[in-house]
Amino acid sequence: MTLGWGGIVRLGLVQTALGAVVVLTTSTLNRVMVVEMAMPAMLPGALVALHYAVQMLRPRMGHGSDLGGRRTPWIIGGMALLCAGGLLAAIGTVWMAHSPRAGIALSLVAFVAIGAGVGAAGTSLLVLLAKQVDDARRPAAATLVWMMMILGFALTAGVTGRLLDPFSVERLLRVVAVTCGLAFVLACWAVRGVERRVPAGGPSHVLGGYPDKSTPFRAALAQVWAEPSARLFTLFVFMSMLAYSAQDLILEPFAGTVFAYTPGESTRLSGVQHGGVLLGMMAVAVCGSLRAAGRMASLKLWMTGGCLLSALALAGLVLGGLLADWPLRQNVFLLGFANGAFAVAAIAAMMRLAGCGGAGREGVRMGLWGAAQAIAFALGGFAGTVVFDLLRALSVPAGTAYATVFAGEALLFVVSAAMAVRIAGLDPAVTRDSAALGVIDAALIGHRHGQST
Repeated sequence: MTLGWGGIVRLGLVQTALGAVVVLTTSTLNRVMVVEMAMPAMLPGALVALHYAVQMLRPRMGHGSDLGGRRTPWIIGGMALLCAGGLLAAIGTVWMAHSPRAGIALSLVAFVAIGAGVGAAGTSLLVLLAKQVDDARRPAAATLVWMMMILGFALTAGVTGRLLDPFSVERLLRVVAVTCGLAFVLACWAVRGVERRVPAGGPSHVLGGYPDKSTPFRAALAQVWAEPSARLFTLFVFMSMLAYSAQDLILEPFAGTVFAYTPGESTRLSGVQHGGVLLGMMAVAVCGSLRAAGRMASLKLWMTGGCLLSALALAGLVLGGLLADWPLRQNVFLLGFANGAFAVAAIAAMMRLAGCGGAGREGVRMGLWGAAQAIAFALGGFAGTVVFDLLRALSVPAGTAYATVFAGEALLFVVSAAMAVRIAGLDPAVTRDSAALGVIDAALIGHRHGQST
């Protein structure tokens, strides 16, 4: 009744398809709105924040799939809604050139559909993994699926970036339409026949087992929040992801405005960043799996070092904004590598800490950290664009305005690094235990007997 690695990889392709559509809407269309359509940077920031806000409905969507008993219809339906929203978002962006109000109105509808589609497909996919993946493989499967979504970001940004040059609105619509169509077909093929029926009354694989049903949700949440490690890790997730996401909506406009990148060049720059993220993740996984790595396998080292290296890379972007003569591609690759390293180390620490503080509350802890990440992503992108627009309204030069936002992100990463040190102090196993990193390595290369580390 459990999935092998072949089935897990197929489900990972759903995340790849999902990431392919999302990166176009949050990256490419963002740049086109700001540079080609001359709209305020706050607009795409608000639209992306809206798509994150809609994802607060994830629990309700998960409950709906529970009532139906099958996840495949929710995955396919969510992908259909996501792809339709992506195409509508492209049409709305093009409309902004001639009818800004109509274009913005259509974009609002589109990003609601995008958020609902991501929530429905993503939530049901995770539930399907949780119910049909063996306990020993579940952490590695979750990490593999997440990495395949990042792979979708990187591949789509690189390929579509080349297809968009020379830029025209007709070319933009064709590229988005083909990408959305291929993503939907890939997702439908990936889930076909993967879901298997669980016998009535049979076991339901849930992370960490079932909590005490006699405890109300608010009481369980209060118990988790009272745990020092859970509370501090929640703040760490929020702070680090706020810094991580604040540059999402300004990096490509920054490249276009300050460095005169074309839409295709700035889209390829996003591919460079996501490629760095993948290499950073793999570096942590490899070091965590090698016994000879010693201190290099420490979660504390990678969490703290990844945050500090991210701050250093952002400091480089500050100089780029002030000097307008800077190795931008190399700097962005370094930022991606640092972000990937700290993010995957944080995931490994999350797995380690989920079972701390008592059994039966793992889901509440993971949910709390997931909510912190969603709120941070919703606020981060929007806050970065708001600060930039305010500085521009005060007649601050564009390069200086971008540099100010990057400097604020760097400071947040420094604070996050200090929190990572405190988290390791509360749970020394995070400092010395490399086993959590081993499950990530298993997601990359597998185990010769098919079992996770």
